[in-house]
Amino acid sequence: MTQKQLAERLWLSKATVSYYEQSLRYPSPEILVKLSGIFHVTTDYLLGIENKKQTIDVTGLKDEDISFIQNTVDLLRKKNNEISHSEKSRNERIK
Repeated sequence: MTQKQLAERLWLSKATVSYYEQSLRYPSPEILVKLSGIFHVTTDYLLGIENKKQTIDVTGLKDEDISFIQNTVDLLRKKNNEISHSEKSRNERIK
């Protein structure tokens, strides 16, 4: 699946999908749900909450598609870690 094809499935611009891939933007919760359906993974997995790695059948996907999936997962894990650290710091200040 190309960025253009994914963008069409998500009703987004190709540029937005490219921004996700480059970690310049983060997908909304609604887009996360759609991505989880497209790539057959849970939103918890995309966010790095679920440690259980699910196998994704990539048979027939181009290398660029597989790379996009991995980059998206990495981006979501990074964002989740940033949120977790931010919440931890906020909670420590409140105490």
